[in-house]
Amino acid sequence: MTDGKNGITYADAGVDIDAGNALVERIKPAAKRTARPGVMSGLGGFGALFDLKGAGFTDPVLVAATDGVGTKLRIAIDTGHVDGVGIDLVAMCVNDLVCQGAEPLFFLDYFATGKLDTDTAARVIEGIAEGCARSGCALIGGETAEMPGMYPAGDFDLAGFAVGAMERGTDLPSGVATGDVLLGLASDGVHSNGYSLVRKLVEVSGLGWEADCPWADGSLGEVLLTPTRLYVTQALAAVKAGGVHALAHITGGGLTENLPRVLPEDMGAEIDLSAWDLPPVFKWLAATGGMAEAELLKTFNCGIGMIVVVAADRADALTAVLEEAGETVSRIGSVTGTPGVAYTGTLL
Repeated sequence: MTDGKNGITYADAGVDIDAGNALVERIKPAAKRTARPGVMSGLGGFGALFDLKGAGFTDPVLVAATDGVGTKLRIAIDTGHVDGVGIDLVAMCVNDLVCQGAEPLFFLDYFATGKLDTDTAARVIEGIAEGCARSGCALIGGETAEMPGMYPAGDFDLAGFAVGAMERGTDLPSGVATGDVLLGLASDGVHSNGYSLVRKLVEVSGLGWEADCPWADGSLGEVLLTPTRLYVTQALAAVKAGGVHALAHITGGGLTENLPRVLPEDMGAEIDLSAWDLPPVFKWLAATGGMAEAELLKTFNCGIGMIVVVAADRADALTAVLEEAGETVSRIGSVTGTPGVAYTGTLL
């Protein structure tokens, strides 16, 4: 039915519904690849359905987490290397979930931009699907928001939402005691925290994103966009093996702020900084900014992306489990009866 008028359309206002539909069709195969037991419906509906019994749970407790990628996105947007930030988005959520003892079940994403570039959005969401597949969780829905006037040309923002579950009574932390051993799992670089400082230090260095990276092969931008490491399947294998009392994801606040979050209020930790080698990226950042060691430790992961707090008599066995799962494990310290984190040795 028509009245013959050629009036203003939604596309004239800057929103292309056809582009959004094309994006959904393009990402459907990537989302389908993440399917797991429990998924009842996925992309396309007003909501997504998940069956906890179908996922194998008897008396489940749900755990939820949400996060973003932070200003690491600025580097991805400016360089065009956007394929890995979807993995970052998933990792920042599911690595938190597993610290509660939960198995990630499903993930939803929010992608917002001023004008939808279907190829860019698809590359990002395909990265999200890759992160989900590696973590054993399903990408079952999301939102693509095209909002003219809200973002400068070419810019976009991301948020992620993960839901996991565990059987009642199996939550972590649990049973942390003085003398427990701290096993540090190596990071894959800066991960997704501290990038406002990273960008400032790159500015101070005078280098551009396409300059040769001073400490690794590739451009500076490419190396700094190395995705956050996913620890989910490895950590769950250790929990299943027995003897894990707590897990701490080392994000914003570094070692100094994150480890105490999983310790009882009357306990703390002693960490030997000489127990692992500081990765070159952090040496370069510290040297470029003349950073004090204490500032480095409370800003970046400094090469340890996850800490596993384990019973002392299980430390060797769990080290073997984690190494077999592909982790580089360092015995970095122990739980003490003094609140706070005390450091021995030196990183720099």
